[in-house]
Amino acid sequence: MVAATGTGKYERLLARCEGLAPIPTAVAHPCEASALMGAVEAATRGLIVPLLVGPAAKIRETAVMAQIDLGNLKIVDVPHSHAAATKAVEFVKEGKAEILMKGSLHTDELMSAIVSRDGGLRTARRISHVFIMDVPTYHKVLVITDAAINIAPTLEDKADICQNAIDLAIALGLEKPKVAILAAVETVTTKMPATLDAAALCKMAERGQIKGAILDGPLAFDNAISAQAAETKGIKSAVAGDPDILLAPDLEAGNILAKQLSFLANADSAGMVLGATVPVILTSRADSVRSKVASCAVAKLVAHARRAKI
Repeated sequence: MVAATGTGKYERLLARCEGLAPIPTAVAHPCEASALMGAVEAATRGLIVPLLVGPAAKIRETAVMAQIDLGNLKIVDVPHSHAAATKAVEFVKEGKAEILMKGSLHTDELMSAIVSRDGGLRTARRISHVFIMDVPTYHKVLVITDAAINIAPTLEDKADICQNAIDLAIALGLEKPKVAILAAVETVTTKMPATLDAAALCKMAERGQIKGAILDGPLAFDNAISAQAAETKGIKSAVAGDPDILLAPDLEAGNILAKQLSFLANADSAGMVLGATVPVILTSRADSVRSKVASCAVAKLVAHARRAKI
């Protein structure tokens, strides 16, 4: 995604990381300048301790070409990107890393290693993706899910996707995150299954099946983001105009929304995969170094939240 100047929201996340120990992080195949620079910059800022996993000669060549000082960072030599994904996951399973970070390999390669039933990082929770976005026209960090993994999630999938995002928001310092469950309309109708899912998710939250947040939906995007729009339509909501999390009805809607904010609203986006045994930093090769560093900051906060629960 395009680089943006930012509004200070990511910087506040970085400030929350101060005083917390850097987290050992397995970086899979950082063989492109932006991917390598993101990991090195995050290490310089004290966010992570990178373990660079990939073809050693290629990593060093990338560093030389991009004038990146690797210092004393450890490089684990493996022959190709597939092996890098497998080895990085192994380091996590062995307890040598508490965060997994995507380098310049394809997302499918890394995700295949993560979801492998033999040696992967699955939990009982559905794995999902979040964009943590700094939108210049919005008053706080905005989490959008799921825009990268679950194509057509079921109701049960959405419950896990929602809980993953809530747990993330709490790790970022929110006491009671607000979740707007998006649809095309704010009324419940059998003609739009997403509205039925939204209503069911709200009832699930009332019954304690989804914990730690205030949910409302279905909400059309304008009603979710604008309190004035919600008021005009007579919607009384504790979420409208102030959501922390936008839960998309499916991957296509979430992906279009996130990229629209990046390219039309000049937003920065950090990317994370949740629901695995450790946080996974999943950014695009086109993302700015600032976005990659912000992703590392988010992952660090999540990792420390996990430590506190153990």
